[in-house]
Amino acid sequence: MRFRIDLKLFLIIIIFLLTKQIHIYMIMMIFAFLHELGHLLAGIILKMKPKKIEIIPVGLSISFEISTKDINKKIGKTNLLELKKIFVLLAGPLTNILAILIVANIPIGIMHKLEIIYANGCIFLFNMLPIYPLDGGRIIKGILELKIGKRKANQITKKITIIFTSMLTAVSIIILYYNFNIAIILIMLYIWILVQKEIKLANNKEKIYQILEKNY
Repeated sequence: MRFRIDLKLFLIIIIFLLTKQIHIYMIMMIFAFLHELGHLLAGIILKMKPKKIEIIPVGLSISFEISTKDINKKIGKTNLLELKKIFVLLAGPLTNILAILIVANIPIGIMHKLEIIYANGCIFLFNMLPIYPLDGGRIIKGILELKIGKRKANQITKKITIIFTSMLTAVSIIILYYNFNIAIILIMLYIWILVQKEIKLANNKEKIYQILEKNY
């Protein structure tokens, strides 16, 4: 298993130190780690072998090795691997909900309790956005693949991602107009970088499908 640290993490830490928002960033990172550990535990339970763990500006990124056995086992219009991925993806947000329920019922200071609930709530909502490659977008794509196959799922997921990323950007601009916050700018930049990368990959996949259609 490989381990890597994204160097952009140190730039983000410096920015939050300079803007005096490092406290909330560190709380978010702690529970973002917890979120990814939920993914990791679910993957291990489903007998998926971790391939790479990377520390990134929004927490951890965990990838698993691909099993040819899971790929060859058909489930709906896709395979067992995609079904496993859906369960692994759901485990992260559910871990944050579990953290909220636990903290809400333990005797700690009200301010600490609210901070933890706020952090986990934000992480849950952020990851469940129907934007690929966030958890919500990946879950939608996985469910669509089960029903309509990979090609149509890629096409629909790309459209949903563009629509919701544009909507989120518009809402963020309105919020920034009334309350400037560097965190919002950084999050939106990060999302757009991820989205543009995935859109490019989706377009390349569509070109491959078109080439295959012409040849067969």
